Amino acid sequence: MKKLKICLVSLKIAPDSERSGFEGIFDYLKKQNHDVKLVTGKWNIKLDDPKIVQVDLIRKRFLWAPQFVFKIAKYLRSHNFDIIHGNGAKGTLPIIFSNKKKFISTIHDLGPFETKFTTIPLETYLIKYIINKATYITTVSDYSKNGIKHYIPKANLSKIQVIYNGIGDWFKPKPKEAQKLKEKLNITGPVIFTFGRIANYKGVSDIIAAYKIAKKKIPDLNFVIGGLPDFKMTSIYRKWKNQYKDIIFLGYIPEEEVPGYYTMADILIQYSFGSEGFGNTQLEALACGTSVISSSLKVYHEILQDNAIFIPPKNRQLLAEAINKLIKDDTLRENLVKKGQEFVKRYTWDSVGKRLENVYQKFLIDTKNQ
Repeated sequence: MKKLKICLVSLKIAPDSERSGFEGIFDYLKKQNHDVKLVTGKWNIKLDDPKIVQVDLIRKRFLWAPQFVFKIAKYLRSHNFDIIHGNGAKGTLPIIFSNKKKFISTIHDLGPFETKFTTIPLETYLIKYIINKATYITTVSDYSKNGIKHYIPKANLSKIQVIYNGIGDWFKPKPKEAQKLKEKLNITGPVIFTFGRIANYKGVSDIIAAYKIAKKKIPDLNFVIGGLPDFKMTSIYRKWKNQYKDIIFLGYIPEEEVPGYYTMADILIQYSFGSEGFGNTQLEALACGTSVISSSLKVYHEILQDNAIFIPPKNRQLLAEAINKLIKDDTLRENLVKKGQEFVKRYTWDSVGKRLENVYQKFLIDTKNQ
């Protein structure tokens, strides 16, 4: 494939913020020697990469939005690219305002349609508009594509391509780092771990309740929570920290330390009851040699297949029983890990990148013929 001039647009990007999924695409395209720029907001730190363009934002609720859209739209209007690719509805919005008519957008999930966490339907309208206007849409699972078909029946499904996310090759067992973390946190006994943005639908309150039940039978059980709360969960998160002194709240975890925390845990638990488009965290944990308990959302079954223990959402008692069983059954845990580590090899960024390049090639052919 010829080398292309590509612009990726994402609201956030690691390590300035939590991972968005575009980091792997960005790294792959650079490795293939494409002339790629990643345009994003500046949230916490300045990223030392000449190929990343960060725009300054006021980091307060809603105030960042007009700045992000205006500044990046202005950048896009003043530069020419073969491909412009937006990450999610928010990441694609500046492309719309830049008046670029041909672009690609990745829609990760249909959360605004599937959940009732907000009474403002703005994002549902935006997703519909983007799916109608984009030249191509990529989604990260068949579940997400089927969601588009269900909620937006007039969508042109022929322009929607399913490309699974990839898992970085740095996600591997880190036993030395794990032991140091246990010593640092003064942990003895088995560990359950949950990691990621803490939102209401992530089910963290259910994991806390299940942990309390499981701890009655496993007194030396430890629970470690990694990640920061979203705006709506901030006060609840503070309340948890004051109320549950036996739970370790880590807050933000630097990206390079994440594999060590996965390895430290006996079980990763991701127990969302709301909309999800993929299952990055579970796959990363498996790659690091950690068994997984997951809520039984359809998308998790699609991505993980039989490489996790699945529990229906919001069932604290069943979740506690699964924790007890997996902690006490070393053979079951080891078999899940052994099979899971082989399974995750299919989720590489090289395979993702090659499929994406094929979509880019189709994009160029279609736009040239129009």
